[in-house]
Amino acid sequence: MRAVILTGHGGLDKLDYREDWPVPKPAAGEVVIKVGACGLNNTDINSRTAWYSKAVRDGITPSSGSAGFAMAEADAGSWGSAALQFPRIQGADVAGRIVSVGEGVDTGRIGERVIIDPWLLGPGDWFDNKKAGYFGSECDGGFADYTKVRADNALRIDSPLSDAELATFPCAYTTAENLISRTFLKPGEAVVIAGGSGGVGSAAIQLCRLRGAHVVAIASRSKAALLEELGADTVIDRASPDMAEAIRAATGGGVDVALDVVGGRFFGYLIEVLRHGGRYSSSGAIAGPVVDFDLRQLIYKDLQLTGATIVPPGTAPRLVRLIEQNLIRPLLAAQYPLRELTAAQQAFMEKRHVGNIVVTMT
Repeated sequence: MRAVILTGHGGLDKLDYREDWPVPKPAAGEVVIKVGACGLNNTDINSRTAWYSKAVRDGITPSSGSAGFAMAEADAGSWGSAALQFPRIQGADVAGRIVSVGEGVDTGRIGERVIIDPWLLGPGDWFDNKKAGYFGSECDGGFADYTKVRADNALRIDSPLSDAELATFPCAYTTAENLISRTFLKPGEAVVIAGGSGGVGSAAIQLCRLRGAHVVAIASRSKAALLEELGADTVIDRASPDMAEAIRAATGGGVDVALDVVGGRFFGYLIEVLRHGGRYSSSGAIAGPVVDFDLRQLIYKDLQLTGATIVPPGTAPRLVRLIEQNLIRPLLAAQYPLRELTAAQQAFMEKRHVGNIVVTMT
């Protein structure tokens, strides 16, 4: 089959397009899926460059993401600060159809249209990161004609959307839902979303709107109209000279919740505009993982700060129901053929798009 193989940590040259890779065979409890499309996400770039290792202190830019980080530590290159096994097929956001099943799986599932829940949670304590794996990281993913996964992670979906549109959902929307859930966002509360035009940010706008929140998004001025169409009450230019004041003006003094996938300089603004008792949640730091922080903000404003990585069981099936009910919409920014995955990743890192970029197998 065709596949793009990650041969090691580093730059885009570590992605090897092949047409002779073996088709996976399902083990007991697994299904094989003919991939229609697979979306890109930050995990692909972070894992390839070993950005997760603590030696890397900068954010991902088009330059560093393309070349990799010289100081990256290969033995801590995955999201869980462990070593990745190579070669590896990346890609977490799969839409396609089941073509074969392993022992113990109902053969009636062959032909089902599915999307993949990318979190491979272990038995018992699902929050134990030693038992949790991520599709396309701890096992081969979807940048290939075929992929395999545990049957329970292949979620049947009934939707008129194309495979490319469906491939915009799995990572971005489960991440956004987890990010929001960690803050216990309530109807009527004000929430600010940094990185509002990306896959997670645009998903968060829609999911916060469904909860009845007042939504403020931070993004480039050119992307404002589309984000307002998605449900943002206000879009603040990411280049605003006084970000904190702009957020306060849009919300009447501050926000109850801040959702962050950007980090870097934006972290300080988000903490500053949180009201007393406010909640901050982060699932990414593409602008930089190392920040300055005045602990007095945390202490004397009674803030709650949470990270959001491992997604609770049941999250992806709930999102499938929202998709089927047309309550959330895909934002398909661009499509590339599989053989052009390196070009797709370059476009993804340039962040000129709104929503998600996918590769297709046609």
